[in-house]
Amino acid sequence: MLPIAFAPTYAHPLPNGHRFPMLKYELLPEQLLREGTATAADFFVAAPPAVEDILLVHDADYYERLRLGQLTRQEERAMGFPWSEALFEREITILGGTIEAARLALAHGVAFNVAGGTHHAFRARGEGFCLLNDQAAAAAWLLTHVPTVKKVLIVDLDVHQGNGTAAIFQHDPRVFTFSMHGARNYPARKETSDLDLALPDGTDDAQYLPLLGRTLPRLLDEVQPDFVFYLAGVDVLATDKLGHLALTRDGCRQRDEMVLGLCHRHHLPVVVCMGGGYSERIADIVEAHANTFRVAAGLY
Repeated sequence: MLPIAFAPTYAHPLPNGHRFPMLKYELLPEQLLREGTATAADFFVAAPPAVEDILLVHDADYYERLRLGQLTRQEERAMGFPWSEALFEREITILGGTIEAARLALAHGVAFNVAGGTHHAFRARGEGFCLLNDQAAAAAWLLTHVPTVKKVLIVDLDVHQGNGTAAIFQHDPRVFTFSMHGARNYPARKETSDLDLALPDGTDDAQYLPLLGRTLPRLLDEVQPDFVFYLAGVDVLATDKLGHLALTRDGCRQRDEMVLGLCHRHHLPVVVCMGGGYSERIADIVEAHANTFRVAAGLY
């Protein structure tokens, strides 16, 4: 079984011309089903989480203003989506999906969320298409509710630094945050992860993969995590409009093989969230994301 959190509400309608590629949330599950990488039984729709679990990583006042649509125009502009009740429901469904995926990964070794990886959401604000931080909430849920999980490693390989996640866990030694991202990319003001690897524009497979290959095994040895969250953004591709790195699709797949292969060999449960991807052709985004699922299906 390859547990995959998904709901039709993930593909939220946006104004014409909006740069966020919502269509991928429709096309990716269809592709996985059509090719047989996943079956209908693998997909699940998560229930919204308990509010107290969201508040493990988010400020209560921010959460209430987000729920009620009381954000300022500046806050709404920073998060990048026009607020609606349907948008709020989407966000808590995604967050619940990552929490449920964490529970299922404990049993199955791996679980996915077709969306998620909302790493720009801070305790008391959203930005960069991220309203609530799903991986942070799921990590806190595990540490609160699962006695065997005492240390969590977050491997953030989206092209943008996981600034919200880094800030949320800045003073929590139970969560180690690792972000490998474009040095000159969004956000302009970086936070401090436990380990940041900032890459120059144009970094390609030949530079990226050996660096990750040297770093990840050492991290597993040093951190000794009980659980891993992997943010598998495909905005590292050379075709990405916002990324400025130069990975090929095969290089992106090798990255996934490296992360998931290490987790598999070390018997570490892992939750994978898709993160960003802004290539001009939606097919490039969907195919690169599908590769991540294919790698997992071949291992587990």
